[in-house]
Amino acid sequence: MAQILLVEPDQLLAKTYAAGLTYAGHNVVAARTAQSAVQAADALQPDLVVLELQLVEHSGVEFLYEFRSYSEWQNVPVMIHSHVPPAEFNSHLQLLKDELGVQVYLYKPATSLQFLLETVTDQLALAGAPS
Repeated sequence: MAQILLVEPDQLLAKTYAAGLTYAGHNVVAARTAQSAVQAADALQPDLVVLELQLVEHSGVEFLYEFRSYSEWQNVPVMIHSHVPPAEFNSHLQLLKDELGVQVYLYKPATSLQFLLETVTDQLALAGAPS
């Protein structure tokens, strides 16, 4: 069973994604803000992070910089699952991948729950994490 940190400010979406991930056999902790996500990561020790970039108070990118500042979280795979179209990040995608360890960028309006679950499974397998 993989430990997944879901950083999603929308309560309804968080419940939906958490239910799907739990049904797929994962332990999921959902956080709505960057600060609560850091605290949750400390308690959970996640195998994977699924992150929305648009958060209240601090952005998902700010969360990633703080998350990666801890040595124990430098190699944890991160998937972006966001309402922000990838085209808005074209000039920064390499930074997200190289410096912040983002493995996958999924655009929510074009991503089904099934595809999200499949991508989580694929990323956990690539990381050698429990699935």
